[in-house]
Amino acid sequence: MRLLVIEDNRNLIANLFDYFEARGHVLDVAPDGITGLHLAATQAYDAILLDWMLPRMEGPEVLRRLREEHRSEVPVIMLTARDELPDKIAGFRAGADDYLTKPFALPELEVRLDAVLARLRGRNPRKVLEVHDLRLDLATLEVQRGGQLLHLYPACRKLLEVLMRASPAAVPRDQLEYALWGDEPPDGDMLRSHIYELRRSVDGPFQDKLLHTLPRVGYRLCAPDASPLAGAPGNGER
Repeated sequence: MRLLVIEDNRNLIANLFDYFEARGHVLDVAPDGITGLHLAATQAYDAILLDWMLPRMEGPEVLRRLREEHRSEVPVIMLTARDELPDKIAGFRAGADDYLTKPFALPELEVRLDAVLARLRGRNPRKVLEVHDLRLDLATLEVQRGGQLLHLYPACRKLLEVLMRASPAAVPRDQLEYALWGDEPPDGDMLRSHIYELRRSVDGPFQDKLLHTLPRVGYRLCAPDASPLAGAPGNGER
């Protein structure tokens, strides 16, 4: 399981890493709300653990924007010292799947996380991203276009996922670079090489072209009939 921890308490972060990594899970951490929203919107996670009081953007606003602007359905558990009923109601209304007040026992968090994921699997056992006749199955990592199976390198598949989640909006170059390499992009324009390979696989054999370059901006993946000026975020996910 891959988890995103959006939390600025270093002691709690260390405890979460020690506990969940020992059980075979992979964790990413964001120390502030803006970084957390960026990672949540551009990376694939099984669940997010979200603090309320965060630098730069508070947890409920991160969650609201993740749900409304990025149309993400990733399970989110809020972890917060705010234990009043109005706070809990606000958290759930922002889109939280569960709400756990600090301090808490890590085994309880694990049980709640398992329960949230079990409910999600029962409600929607599979996730598929779709743009026009292009499909990416997030469970099997299979990519198809027009019923034809496409073989992509892992880096190209990651770029495709980010572009499909954002479709029909444009994705800036720096956001795509961050999705591949984090804060340490390689020297040279490696992104251009990966985009070239992705375009050759996704568009090369097909008449309708889905992947478009926006000079000085980035790249956009969209259906042929989408407006060239469309910029509202969406994710094609079902």
